[in-house]
Amino acid sequence: MTLLHLSFYSAFTLSGLGLAFHRTHFISALLCLESMMLSLYISLSIWPIQTQTPTFSLIPVLMLAFSACEAGAGLAMLVASTRTHGSDHLHNLNLLQC
Repeated sequence: MTLLHLSFYSAFTLSGLGLAFHRTHFISALLCLESMMLSLYISLSIWPIQTQTPTFSLIPVLMLAFSACEAGAGLAMLVASTRTHGSDHLHNLNLLQC
């Protein structure tokens, strides 16, 4: 395993651990999800270069588009939950009270 692979794997793992263990604010959960998507995008962008394939892969571009849509939906949910509940703390959000 090269140093490049190790850095992408560790970035994805640390983002997942941050999402699992640091769940106090909704914005921190969104940032962890975005860093996971960024590490996946970079690794998928570098993968055809390392395997020396002559064709261009469309998967990283589609993943970037879905990541932008996910970020927009997440920020819209953040604004909506902040307006209704008064803060972005995750312990204030309860699906049973909706």
